[in-house]
Amino acid sequence: MQPLSWNDLQDFLAVARVGQIARAATQLGVDATTVGRRLRRLEARLGRTLFEQTREGQVLTEAGESLLVQVEEMARAAERIGDRADPPGALTGTLRVSVSEGFGSWLVAQHLDSFVAAHPALTLDLVANSGFLSPSRREADVAVLLARPRHGPVVASKLADYALHVYAARALIERDGAPTRETLGVRHRLVGYIPDLLYAPELRYLHELDDALTPTLRSSSINAQAGMIAAGAGVGVLPHFIGGSDPTLCRILPDVTITRSFWLVTHRDTRQLRRVRAFRQWLIELVERQRDRLLPHSNTVPR
Repeated sequence: MQPLSWNDLQDFLAVARVGQIARAATQLGVDATTVGRRLRRLEARLGRTLFEQTREGQVLTEAGESLLVQVEEMARAAERIGDRADPPGALTGTLRVSVSEGFGSWLVAQHLDSFVAAHPALTLDLVANSGFLSPSRREADVAVLLARPRHGPVVASKLADYALHVYAARALIERDGAPTRETLGVRHRLVGYIPDLLYAPELRYLHELDDALTPTLRSSSINAQAGMIAAGAGVGVLPHFIGGSDPTLCRILPDVTITRSFWLVTHRDTRQLRRVRAFRQWLIELVERQRDRLLPHSNTVPR
């Protein structure tokens, strides 16, 4: 049998983790045709079918599952070698961090300069969008999730609790009057998530005010929701670190506070890599410094 190509094995690993050739190709920075060709070459050299094609994408066969165990061990060994090869005090390679859109945009990105300044040779991918990459499938090195994972080869710890409040634009209040529980969804339009595009059940906020409340201005993006609320288009729930940072917004229903949590998650086999440890520590320290933006003291006067 001809020697196997490490590139082919890396492509196999990427597809096995994300379950789709197109998504794996995007992560690898190549086109999907190249990835498909490499997979076929790998299967031909092994004489085994590694994936079954389904409507959702690629699913590992029994032979594929067996190969995945071996290739993941090879990948871990390569990472350990690369980590030991770093000069003392220097971090190199790529670190991929998956966070929610709001947390990534309003907290991490605003302070990331201190981390990258300390580690100029490190490439950092900040994936901050509607959805999360999976540390258990090695799609991300570090993830900040809205719930503790219930299974998978991961290590999780609570990063912080955070508060959400109901906000309206000062311009809306001047135009339409101050919103009350009775006017929500009646005189004052509600802003919220698109129900069938929710990527986490923890994002269901309005039912904690009233099960009958339904948003009619909807977006999968919390930043878009914040923009609509700031424009006076409607009233909605925002994390305090977003709503409390905008002087054009006013917190309404001061008796309402919704609490959620952020969980810091890493893969158990890579959590000791120096670049992963360094970012975890930086993030924990950042959250501690920003504690009042996440969960303001009870005696803080509402804006």
